[in-house]
Amino acid sequence: MPALREIIHGPWRAVPVLGVTQIVAWGVLFYSPVLMAPLIAIDRGWSPSFAFAGFSLGLLAAGCIAPYGGIMIDRYGGHRVMPLGSLLGALGLCGLVLASNRIAYVVVWMLLGAAMGVSLYDSAFATLARIFGGKARGPITAVVAAGGFASTVSWPTTHLLTGTIGWQSTYLVYAGLLGLLAAPLHFLALPRSYAEPETPAAETVEPVARLSQRSASVAIVAAVFAANAFVFSGLSAHLLAIFNRIGLDQCTVIAIGALMGPSQVVARLCQLLFIRQVHPLWVARFAVAMLITAFTVLALFGLSGPVAVTFIVMFGATNGLMAIARGSVPLALFGSAGYGRIIGRMSGPQFVMQSAAPLVLAFVVERSSDVVALALVAAVAIAELACLAAIGRPTGY
Repeated sequence: MPALREIIHGPWRAVPVLGVTQIVAWGVLFYSPVLMAPLIAIDRGWSPSFAFAGFSLGLLAAGCIAPYGGIMIDRYGGHRVMPLGSLLGALGLCGLVLASNRIAYVVVWMLLGAAMGVSLYDSAFATLARIFGGKARGPITAVVAAGGFASTVSWPTTHLLTGTIGWQSTYLVYAGLLGLLAAPLHFLALPRSYAEPETPAAETVEPVARLSQRSASVAIVAAVFAANAFVFSGLSAHLLAIFNRIGLDQCTVIAIGALMGPSQVVARLCQLLFIRQVHPLWVARFAVAMLITAFTVLALFGLSGPVAVTFIVMFGATNGLMAIARGSVPLALFGSAGYGRIIGRMSGPQFVMQSAAPLVLAFVVERSSDVVALALVAAVAIAELACLAAIGRPTGY
């Protein structure tokens, strides 16, 4: 670990800065709509599905913007690009307070999607790769470990504030956090320095280098994380409701769901402390295999309290590790040269799958059953593991 002086004055300053701002950005832009959208729907007289559709359109907009955000960070640095995301987010949250008709609501969510496209993990990873070059894996792991607290902080805070001052004032408070805390931190505190870009030695990823083209390798890795986005988004939106419908009471389901956040954080801390020397491809393969094992346990033993706890813990740990792999796998395979552009290209399909998964699973549940919906997610996870296996055997770690 770096010395305190290096954290304050050196490039490692980026880690606490991005750790704080990722908690704010994820908590305000991504996690709060789960609690806010129903309140907006009631206040505006809209259906809950329309209120959540705005969020889905925002994710689609984020997928369109993210590739350009990565290119801009490569060229100009995160200290210039990420403040724009925070300011757009602050403007968008103020817009939600004022958007009293459906068209304005959709337009505002497009703006918020643009903010997410240059504010969340992919932009943070590109910023760290520009600052640290090929040594960015450790800082990426540390920032994602901090970001794991976003839901833990956001949901209780949002519940408390909406119950006290209402959803509109809550969003104004959150706009202040983005505009007056996150944006200045990005602009003033992120290091201006950058490392010389690196490309990995051929022997580091020997089988990958022998694929037909670099673009084909990027496409396979993009498919992995697009599939992972579908799994995470779909299960996050529906899993607790499925558990409730299958037979667990509401209080038990909520208590079980609360284990997901700590599971993510513990998994990330374990990687940071104990397995940071393991190639990120092996970590990703282990994580997805663990989720497939969780589905197997559920299929073999049926749903009960202990099985549901096991599933949630393994799902949370998988997501915790895959969030790190999302930044570290492309870095290990393709190097830091043009990293922002590469991860930006990958983030587009991820946001699309993230926005589509809840709708797809809702359709499957409505037309078929919960069991079929879970089987679909398990099949996507198996396809994800197959793509990881197709990348080849990494060496050099």
